[in-house]
Amino acid sequence: MQSDIVTRCAPSPTGYLHAGHAYAAGIAFLRARQAGGRFLLRIEDIDITRCRPEFAAAILEDFAWLGLSWEQPVRRQSQHFAEYAAALDSLRQRGLLYPCFCTRKQIQAEIAAAGHAPHGFEGAVYPGTCRHLGATERAERIAAGEAYALRLDIAAACRHTGNWPLRWHDEEAGAQSVMPELLAQGFGDVVLARKEIPASYHLCVCHDDALQGITLVTRGNDLFGATHLHRLLQALFDWPAPAYAHHRLLLTDSGERLAKRRNAPALRDLRAAGITPAGIWQQVGLDPGGFGF
Repeated sequence: MQSDIVTRCAPSPTGYLHAGHAYAAGIAFLRARQAGGRFLLRIEDIDITRCRPEFAAAILEDFAWLGLSWEQPVRRQSQHFAEYAAALDSLRQRGLLYPCFCTRKQIQAEIAAAGHAPHGFEGAVYPGTCRHLGATERAERIAAGEAYALRLDIAAACRHTGNWPLRWHDEEAGAQSVMPELLAQGFGDVVLARKEIPASYHLCVCHDDALQGITLVTRGNDLFGATHLHRLLQALFDWPAPAYAHHRLLLTDSGERLAKRRNAPALRDLRAAGITPAGIWQQVGLDPGGFGF
């Protein structure tokens, strides 16, 4: 019998996939298949500076070789910039976004001058330099062509949302509560858009999960902290909160996370070396039988 569970895998085409991507996709696929639900594939190619068509094509090729199947059409974020712009405009109209003109170097200098660098879930927390700029100065700097990012005013967003604490559930860690102080200390005023990236991962993933009716998000435990921010964004837009299952990350023999930037062996190279799909699934600790091998 078909259930209402809907999972997804959402890789970014910034390089060729490795075994860690196979593991993440395999978990989402199996959770849907075992429950008689639906599995979706999404291409998160919002970063137009790093994503490449050949990498997107390789994702489809690699996953099909591994025995995965998914519903059509595949959602490609680069085809939906207008939707994300509308979401950003909604936040702007509610006074929850502000332009930030700081460069990374300026932010680092200000943190250093303060004598401490508060760290949250994603590194050093932005000190809020541009939050208090007046409307006239903001308009003049934008009109002058100065580059800027759009940041979410976390304090204003928390006041706008109400209904604290916000809650979400992880299968392993259980019930989670989100409070304003956690968001302020853990994220600060996060960037939701910048010149080279029209909308951030955080905004787009929440938007698309809601739009596509995702009921269970399976992903690496490196994104556990980000889920607190995602819960705030869901509340701001009245989007439903899916259930979450954060799983382990695959590591190298030296204990480092498998990653493109660390030149983890690509699936296409393993395939060329004679490794079979069943061998990949055995390598990552999943039963090949669940994928038809």
